[in-house]
Amino acid sequence: MHSTPPFSLGAEPRADYLEKVTGTALYASDIAVPGMLHGKILRSTVPHARIAKLDVSAALAVPGVVAILTGDDLKDLPGAEIRWGLSLRDRPVIALEKVRYVGDPVAAVAAVDEAAAEEAVDAIAVTYETLPHATTAREALAPGAALIHEDMEVLKDYYFRGHCTPVAGTNQFQQWSYESGDVDAVFRSGARTFEDTFTFPMVFHYAMEPHVCIAHWQPHSLELWSGGQTPTAIQRVCSEILGLPLACVRVHSPYVGGGFGGKASVKIDPLVAALSWKARAPVRVCLTISESMLTCRRLDAEVTLKTAVDANGRIVAKAVRAVVNGGAYADTGPAIAVKAAIRAIGPYHIPNLRLEAVGVYTNTVPGAAFRSIGGPQAVWATESQMDIMADALGHDPVAFRMLNMAEKGQTLKHDLRPLDVDMRRSLRAAVDTLERLPQPRHAGRRGMGVAVGATDPGIMPIGGAIVRLRADGSVNVSANTVEIGQGSRGVLRIVAARTLNQPLKMIAVAQPDTLQAPYDWGTGASRSTVIIGLAVQMACEDIVRQVGEIAAEVLGGGAGDYRLVEGAVEGPEGAIALMELLRRFNGMAAGEFLGVGRVNPNTRDGGFKLQPLFWETGAGAFEIALDEGTGAIRVLRASGAADLGYVVNPKAAEGQDEGAMVMGLGHTLSEEYVYTDGQVVNGTLFDYKVPTMEEVPEQVGTTLIESGDGPGPFGARGGGEGAILPVAPAVANALFQGWGIRLKELPLTPERVWRALKEKESIEEKTTDE
Repeated sequence: MHSTPPFSLGAEPRADYLEKVTGTALYASDIAVPGMLHGKILRSTVPHARIAKLDVSAALAVPGVVAILTGDDLKDLPGAEIRWGLSLRDRPVIALEKVRYVGDPVAAVAAVDEAAAEEAVDAIAVTYETLPHATTAREALAPGAALIHEDMEVLKDYYFRGHCTPVAGTNQFQQWSYESGDVDAVFRSGARTFEDTFTFPMVFHYAMEPHVCIAHWQPHSLELWSGGQTPTAIQRVCSEILGLPLACVRVHSPYVGGGFGGKASVKIDPLVAALSWKARAPVRVCLTISESMLTCRRLDAEVTLKTAVDANGRIVAKAVRAVVNGGAYADTGPAIAVKAAIRAIGPYHIPNLRLEAVGVYTNTVPGAAFRSIGGPQAVWATESQMDIMADALGHDPVAFRMLNMAEKGQTLKHDLRPLDVDMRRSLRAAVDTLERLPQPRHAGRRGMGVAVGATDPGIMPIGGAIVRLRADGSVNVSANTVEIGQGSRGVLRIVAARTLNQPLKMIAVAQPDTLQAPYDWGTGASRSTVIIGLAVQMACEDIVRQVGEIAAEVLGGGAGDYRLVEGAVEGPEGAIALMELLRRFNGMAAGEFLGVGRVNPNTRDGGFKLQPLFWETGAGAFEIALDEGTGAIRVLRASGAADLGYVVNPKAAEGQDEGAMVMGLGHTLSEEYVYTDGQVVNGTLFDYKVPTMEEVPEQVGTTLIESGDGPGPFGARGGGEGAILPVAPAVANALFQGWGIRLKELPLTPERVWRALKEKESIEEKTTDE
């Protein structure tokens, strides 16, 4: 359980709470730049086609229109590149020669107001020469399928370490495999084997704030106010496209109204920057939710598992094939494919292991990072199959997992860090927490299911922070980790307050700004607390050292004789105010102490070189009821448990895990993109069903375990993603435990559940008649 930090907090750690509830919090969509134009995007209405003709003459005649950006302008861009990407340079700034999905930007208009921009977009005439399209990975992999990308330029170490391995002449942007032991020999040995295939849908991130960017291009500089999660990635891509040094591309990151990975890496910023370049003026583009749905989504997947168990019920071999649908552009898809295969191992020690990951281009909305990349897809499959095997072998589902779980310190995959969490403790905690919750009001039949997950966050251990201790004891923290609602600024305040022994009310964290704050790889993979929190701690420790040395020089004695207290330094002769210390040292009451903290692979004597930096895990237990007449599932009680090492902000950590749990109910019960003839047919707020308060469990419990051995400040691990992992399989397992039906396709919609019930009844009636 989490404990109270051993220091006093003088104020609410989340300074953004008051700003947000009063409406004074500043988001990128609130920014107004003098002379700012408004941008709108014309999007493709066909899934795959060559652009035969694009006529913007009527649009340019609309009063108030300043500029229109099309593919013809790309040859004049001042940079060295007109395409960008993270693993593959496959995405033009705006459609060039052809479109690859319904929603692909074809033209962008900048006008004096939104009305004029919208009128101009409607006036643009486009003629398409349609090409064959593929909506599913199977269609795109079929012999003779039309190529979505004729060329695939691989980028090495651009965003993730290493590079992807596409298959030339196909729609595969990733083909990856791994094997240890002798899987085939085990399968031939007569061990009992289970083979199952599970499917996971396309899912929208559904952040409250859509994608937004304001770009102000000038001949020798570019300034952006972005709703993105990774300002330095945006900076780098825009630098290459507009031919500006990194030092001349400034990215501001105000509060972001939710990201969940959908605003990670780079999304609309290069297009907005290019439109500003064309218009020679600052331009604001703020998408609608429907447009955001056409910008990125979670990758859908088909995961096939073949697993062998011995006579004692121990897993002795496992083969995984994960095929993910990356959509029209690869984005983070190559990494997601690999992560899906790895995360299908689960927190289990399996001596013989084969993994295969396939990433596929299709003519659909581009896939992107989304809260635990590849994790929900993989854990849905593995943890569903664990219950299938437990039932067939006559084992209790919890006991079967306990039997096969890796010990803390045991290897899951030979080239990864050994498991650093006691997963048995987490599973026990999740089950115990559920049992302690009040009994639900439901009096009918109930089903209970469990699931666990272990994921290897793709953390790049590169980031820094600057901390200033002012003469009055106030503190400024500067870092480029983005506040997307997860509470990162609050965590950094707490770390600084504890390390410098100053009241929380005296700590201020600045808005991320690439001109002012040190480099940080990005906000994602549960890395902010671990990487940037540690950088802040290191910067504060640097300040503590400086203060001790200056105090010793001014007052005598050794640096170790002095310690920071509120607004002062305390030593053998008592306390002296920081202002007075600086006056005596500098000759006047002026100055500050400045500390710099940097995290890189060599941190902790090279300990940050081995991946993952920590394992992010989750255990969950869910109890459900079922309306057998409609097939509608109702979650009655839900619990989760995770080992966070050290809980820096308990309230925020619990909120993160419970929010992840509810988010997981979305892809479990209702959320999915529905495609017909290459088009999304439910891409609106009205048609896409996310969980509401009616779907939230009646009772929720969260247990945060503190083992104190994480790599972050005070022994912390990252959190906020692990709790999404168990949701879908635990609910499906509860459905099986209570009603004896097994579904292998998400979401578990009322119609799918009802049909499964009817099929079971039909089989039972037939068996009875016989």
